[in-house]
Amino acid sequence: MDFSVSMENKVDFLKDLKALETVRIFFVWLKKWCAEKNVQVYSENVLLAYFSENAKNYKSSTLWAQYSMVKSCLIIYDNIDISKFPKLIAFLKRTGDGYQAKKSKILTKSEIDRFLSSADDKEFLMIKVGLILGIAGACRTDELVNSTVDDIEDVGSSLIVKIPNTKTKIRRIFVVTDVGNTLELFRKYLSLRPPHVKNKRLFLYYKAGKCSSQPVGKNTMGKITSVVASYLKLPDVACYTGHCLRRSSATLLADAGVDITTIKRHAGWKSTTVAEGYVENSIENKTKIANQVLVGTTTSAITKTVKMSKGIEI
Repeated sequence: MDFSVSMENKVDFLKDLKALETVRIFFVWLKKWCAEKNVQVYSENVLLAYFSENAKNYKSSTLWAQYSMVKSCLIIYDNIDISKFPKLIAFLKRTGDGYQAKKSKILTKSEIDRFLSSADDKEFLMIKVGLILGIAGACRTDELVNSTVDDIEDVGSSLIVKIPNTKTKIRRIFVVTDVGNTLELFRKYLSLRPPHVKNKRLFLYYKAGKCSSQPVGKNTMGKITSVVASYLKLPDVACYTGHCLRRSSATLLADAGVDITTIKRHAGWKSTTVAEGYVENSIENKTKIANQVLVGTTTSAITKTVKMSKGIEI
């Protein structure tokens, strides 16, 4: 492995100060544990013992997150690549046996349409615009929070939305078409923007039909789908988390018959596995599959009957 290349890539990633702070916390924990055990070498057996102890208190997904961060720091500071530790990788995979991650619930197309058409604009206009953009672009919460008025171009028949800064460093562009009253809602919200606002953030706090100059924060934006679920009186409102927008968008595309490559491109995912994890195995999709199976069987049976009636050997 070319460690000089790997080092360069990792350093570029860690330029983000927040990421650096988080990553170093996990590395400090490892160093503290090694000091308590009087261990000075980061061997495979040492890492295996460390993660074995952590496995008693953390779930599989957390262990993998810790592994990823520790791996980055060990490459940078000690030139050690723990991705080449087969016993450690095997152990981490075993911790995931039988584990099912808790995923955000999704909003169906009918639920989205019902909210957009029935909820009062005076109270829910900002929520509606966030829902429209979030579903149309499979947006993350922070992508919506950081959206600016300059990122959206109104071309009359549609909106062209740019997301310049994404988690995966993939610049994305998506389009919002005039379905129902989507464009009307966006333009209405934009028209309420106070003229004296200096910042260009798109989403400003909205109450009683008016926008303030205060930008909407991540926590408020992350509750958009739970507000929608609460309004629609859906069960388990707390399960509609910030990931709901991306999962709902990906699932709607999958239900429409779109292939996984298109879904990955739309949401900016690099990994097929990650993309598939966001697609809900919805009842609607399963119903379509069941109908396809039954239609296929029926068609085959009809064809066989026709051939037999014509004396064609099958």
